Amino acid sequence: MDDDDTAPPRRARAAALTWLALGCALLVLVVAVAQRRDRPVGDRTVGEVTRVGVAAGGSVPAYQRAAGAELARLDAPDGWALVTFAAYLTPARVATALAGTPVSAVIARVPLPGRQTEIVRIAALRLPDDVVGGMAGVAARKDREAADYRARAAAPAATADPGLRREYDTGAAVAAREAAGYRAGCACVYAAVVRAAPDALRSLADRPGVRVVDPAPEVTRLDRTVFTPPLPEQRDVARPPADTGPTGDGGMGDSSEAAPTVSGPSPAGRSPVPGSAPANPTPTS
Repeated sequence: MDDDDTAPPRRARAAALTWLALGCALLVLVVAVAQRRDRPVGDRTVGEVTRVGVAAGGSVPAYQRAAGAELARLDAPDGWALVTFAAYLTPARVATALAGTPVSAVIARVPLPGRQTEIVRIAALRLPDDVVGGMAGVAARKDREAADYRARAAAPAATADPGLRREYDTGAAVAAREAAGYRAGCACVYAAVVRAAPDALRSLADRPGVRVVDPAPEVTRLDRTVFTPPLPEQRDVARPPADTGPTGDGGMGDSSEAAPTVSGPSPAGRSPVPGSAPANPTPTS
């Protein structure tokens, strides 16, 4: 008799606990959905880099033919393009070569014989003023690099190791010559990133001193694009030779290496490369 009297309350308590658990679970789900909606949507392009230019080890003539063919059939609204020059140009000559063409950046390096010098990308909306100002900033950075190398060369570790001392001395000499070149507004610019309509790009390709106009309609973000134009002295294959040049104070000259780093908004493959490192920020220093 006692068992029969207590059974309904137990069943009622069990049912109430079940409904309470379901309610709690539903509340947790609602809160989770609301929090997810409040989160900002991540950038799905992170980790993807678009590459425009000639790949290391790639054929320069083949790259030129491919770019020319793409330019000839280009039929799109205004788009980005990589313009490569036949020689290293001063800021004033760049302004003449690109007159009337909207420019975003130029790509430069100091051509020291037999030396791998740094490739830099300089933001340049106004020519030649922005290029001159950007070069001055790079020169100041190179002065600091040279001073750092000299300090390392004077440290006890280097004085006890002739090979290490020689390496630091060479680094200081190269950085100092780069600084001097940029400070003087050197003939160091060999490419530019521009934006124009197809007909304007085709007209640009016919100008004296313009080597290649490589249209890149697939580019939507310059900060996620790496540009690798061929150096003026690279005529067959884009390959870096041994870095064996002299360290004296001789003048600048051609050097057929691909410089080690690209700074800013600088390969044959055009499709985004998942997992690639992001392009370095655009410096003017």
